[in-house]
Amino acid sequence: MNIFDALIYQPLFNVLILFYHWLGDFGFAVIALTVAIRILLYPLAAKAIRVQKATTRIQPQMKDIQKKYKDDKEKQALEMMALWRENKINPLSGFLLLLVQIPVLWGLYRVFWDGFKDESLAMLYGFVPNPGSVDPMFLDHINLAASFPAFAVAAGVLQFVQAKMMMPSVPAGDGKEKSQSEQFAEMMQKQTLYVFPAVTVAIFWALPSALGLYWIASGIFSVGQQYYILKKNGKN
Repeated sequence: MNIFDALIYQPLFNVLILFYHWLGDFGFAVIALTVAIRILLYPLAAKAIRVQKATTRIQPQMKDIQKKYKDDKEKQALEMMALWRENKINPLSGFLLLLVQIPVLWGLYRVFWDGFKDESLAMLYGFVPNPGSVDPMFLDHINLAASFPAFAVAAGVLQFVQAKMMMPSVPAGDGKEKSQSEQFAEMMQKQTLYVFPAVTVAIFWALPSALGLYWIASGIFSVGQQYYILKKNGKN
């Protein structure tokens, strides 16, 4: 067994089978595993959301710095870093969350791709009950081992909702030509809002629907988390 299997794949698989043993439905086990993972990642996710919100709040100041030091990139970078420190913003927060999620997502892909095979049960710890086989049906109607396009579409919609919630409001144009940095920022916003959801649908369209169900449950959790954090810090 390699290090990745021992540290990521096997623990995720064992927790999933435990939930399957307790709940009796593989779909509910996937949802329970999703919630458990999101709770573990909550501190990182909450910090990333707060940083994104704070960054949106200081955008006018950031634009002022960019205009003031447009011919001195070194001074511009120093002033920007000082502004981030003043507002307790770590621009790497979102990257750290992504960095942690990548091996988890790959582990889940392995779990949902291989976990339906009887030979995968050899990966169970001694204290985890062996079900003998895994029934991939969710609510007796949806085969989570096969693709289910409706889950892919729902995952894309939730991706759109999350991006829309975090999208900063764009003020009406003042007739002035926008700078290259502002044009680039708008382009990235549009990609986040429309391209990423479309890519999400395309990715999950042909994959085992267990992955789509995970993404849906994770998206619902994230929407609720963002709403709670943004509302809680609305006056800040």
